Amino acid sequence: MLQEALDFLRTRKKANLTMAAVNIIVFLVLSVLGNTENVVFMYNHGACAASAVQGGEYYRLFTAMFLHFGFIHLVYNMLCLIFVGDMLESAVGPGWYLFVYLLGGLSGNLVSVGAAILSGRNVVSAGASGAVFAVIAAVFGMMVKRRRNVPQNLLRRVGLMTVLMLLQGFTQQGTDNAAHVGGAVFGFVFGLVYISRNTGKRNNRKGVTRL
Repeated sequence: MLQEALDFLRTRKKANLTMAAVNIIVFLVLSVLGNTENVVFMYNHGACAASAVQGGEYYRLFTAMFLHFGFIHLVYNMLCLIFVGDMLESAVGPGWYLFVYLLGGLSGNLVSVGAAILSGRNVVSAGASGAVFAVIAAVFGMMVKRRRNVPQNLLRRVGLMTVLMLLQGFTQQGTDNAAHVGGAVFGFVFGLVYISRNTGKRNNRKGVTRL
């Protein structure tokens, strides 16, 4: 069993595995220090809140990406990330993968803060879900752009998974839907732009004029 687990980890993409490991390590450290399901404890250790960000604590937009409210929250996000994140890193490389993960997480938290300000609510939020949604949506965006070359059953599965995860957020109480949407929109646009940009470069190298 241990050897199988080690073999599984060795086959994972390095940047994706690193992001998952950072989330897990942060969770374990905070679990030793206190209760990760306690809102005050999580806020004191970097969770995001609109009032704090408005007050100049912009670092929370970043730190909140690596915090999770309880074990189930962590497991759900990391399972999604470990499998779909490898697909993105294989397609774009570790540098662009990290760009999507980090900027997608920041975009999700910015949208979350904006939604909280507009609604007049000052909830404490945390989680990697904005970044995870960015990764999943980036893969989906790339597949949509290259849909003629992608097996239709795979395209449908990834699209269905993205939609179902978004819908789950809207039906499950206490979920930061704004962060999910913010991350997903960023990732999807990245996927479309990345494929268009690289297709254009290949066409230029072949002497084809881009329209």
